[in-house]
Amino acid sequence: MDKVKTVRVKTVKELAKALGLTPAEGAEIAFRANLNSEIIKIVKKKKITHAQLAKLAGSSRTRMTALLNRNISDVSTDLMLRVLSSLGYKTKLKIIKAA
Repeated sequence: MDKVKTVRVKTVKELAKALGLTPAEGAEIAFRANLNSEIIKIVKKKKITHAQLAKLAGSSRTRMTALLNRNISDVSTDLMLRVLSSLGYKTKLKIIKAA
């Protein structure tokens, strides 16, 4: 049996590199993870249930549960933006040149 090497990372950029992803793929992961974190903060602050969130966003409770449990592989960025909007928030996009 081959030895398995454990790799510890602290940032999304380090994770993308460890997984052999392109910088663009890493940027997408970081963007979606940040968006997800903000949604979770807002939902906790408002003390909204998964079912209430689903009704507000026009989606299923199952998808909202996945979103709030950080399982966003099958949750589109569009849906995350719709959730934020349904919670009464707007997003602001800031584009900066990569280092």
